[in-house]
Amino acid sequence: MHPSTLLQLALMGIFVASIPLTMVWLSNDANKYRKLVWVMVFLTFDLIVFGGFTRLTDSGLGCPDWPGCYGAANPFIAHEQIAAAEALMPTGPVTKVKAWIEMIHRYLAMGIGVLIMALMFQAIRQWRKTHQQAFAPSLPVALFLFVCVQGAFGAWTVTLKLQPVIVTIHLLLGMLLLAMLVWLGERENHLMKPLAPSRDLAAVKSLRTLALLAAAVLLVQIALGGWVSTNYATLACDEFPLCDGKFVPEMDFEHGFTLWRELGKTAAGHYLQFSALVAIHWVHRNFAIVVTLVLGLAAWRAARQPALRKTAKLIGLVLLAQLFTGIATVFFDFPLAIAVLHNAGAALLVLLVTMLNYKVKHLLDVSQRAPANADVPANSYR
Repeated sequence: MHPSTLLQLALMGIFVASIPLTMVWLSNDANKYRKLVWVMVFLTFDLIVFGGFTRLTDSGLGCPDWPGCYGAANPFIAHEQIAAAEALMPTGPVTKVKAWIEMIHRYLAMGIGVLIMALMFQAIRQWRKTHQQAFAPSLPVALFLFVCVQGAFGAWTVTLKLQPVIVTIHLLLGMLLLAMLVWLGERENHLMKPLAPSRDLAAVKSLRTLALLAAAVLLVQIALGGWVSTNYATLACDEFPLCDGKFVPEMDFEHGFTLWRELGKTAAGHYLQFSALVAIHWVHRNFAIVVTLVLGLAAWRAARQPALRKTAKLIGLVLLAQLFTGIATVFFDFPLAIAVLHNAGAALLVLLVTMLNYKVKHLLDVSQRAPANADVPANSYR
């Protein structure tokens, strides 16, 4: 790619990042570092949702090269090449609209990358000056390294022609990036205003394990959901709760869950049979029962702690909404809006479960440090 194109793309990333940076700088919030972190949480959540929209509209190859579009910095410049590809394959992956969807996704990702660099530099600068825990640079540096890996998988998503395992890992890394930012944001929140100690230390210790289990099963379910989406297996079962008229239909697990293969092909290069898609869909659908039980139990147990009650209720509400949108995609034959909402619900659960894990860890820490005979008034919780 020509250096001038790379420069234009870099300038676009800086431009996108400059908008939230200016908003944070001009805000009345005294703690602008903390505010920047939460703005990045919001933008990363948006990026994940828009990434789902990109995938669901088959726009992942709207520009079949990377990081530009036919070697250009935007689809306007590549208009001739896009028009030629669209004329050659009118129902193919390249159209003007899909090219713009793909490039907007990339521009937003580049902007978030610039913001993470700005956060890292600010953390290092302030840490050298003050050595305050709020500016501990280890997590911002980890975020920078992590977003570089995520960018590499974004490139491979295109260059390897939407290979399912690469696209699924790209989705998982996006969710983990969101979780890391939420963890950093919660750290900043609780450095400013720590939670009051809990009266029941044993319950908090038990909840710590359950919250970690909730995060683990959620991660597995998101991987399974990504595998469904990237293999286009959403409608492999077009009824609920049955699939092909049976609770346990005919399924090909071997080929369905072979990771390293082309889209729509087996590892040997043959076309993937429909029974493999059924297996992919069926596993995701049934593992949702495990997720519901574990996250539901974690939310119910967390609601007993006043400091965690709000987060617990939100997890319960989003979990119910996620079940509804998952079933609705089957009943309504995969409408785009519901599918995007389902993807957004998964990201929101990652956000909330990460919040819960940080708060439980923090609550355990302050409770263990509290004097054994401390009297904690009920109204001291927030």
